[in-house]
Amino acid sequence: MLDILAWSQAVLRTTPTRWSALVGSLPADLLERPPAEGEWSAIGCLEHLVETEREVFPARVQRMLEGRDFAAFNPDVQPASQRRPPVPDALAREFARLRERSFKTLAAVTPADLARTANHPELGRVTLSELIHEWAGHDLMHTVQAERALMQPFIEGCGPWAPYFADHAAK
Repeated sequence: MLDILAWSQAVLRTTPTRWSALVGSLPADLLERPPAEGEWSAIGCLEHLVETEREVFPARVQRMLEGRDFAAFNPDVQPASQRRPPVPDALAREFARLRERSFKTLAAVTPADLARTANHPELGRVTLSELIHEWAGHDLMHTVQAERALMQPFIEGCGPWAPYFADHAAK
């Protein structure tokens, strides 16, 4: 049986380290390069992760533990990138700081709590287990999305190897 608490926390622990490595190693212009018009750059993905760590996932877990519903979240209402210019190292540090704080919230979750429910305005009744699954998947999804964005200039320049990257090329 899937141990969602252990598995998700393992994923959630790796994400800040991965981001620290990316922003500490890669040039800012590569991090800021969107893979295609209208898509998020790697740094845009990190900004979104910071925003959801600050405003969404830990708050939703806490609300569910308290037996309360929560509001929907729309990242397109005011993307983080419109509020301040991105500073990759500062964003990665902020993400790591917020994530450590989130682990204090997660530490209060017991296996019995996973069946708790709350109402999501768009999705209806959701369980805490489903929310924790989504949190870990969300981390991975946006990290993969960022890495896909970072791949684009390399895919574009690899000539005859480009077909090997067909599944990863921005369309």
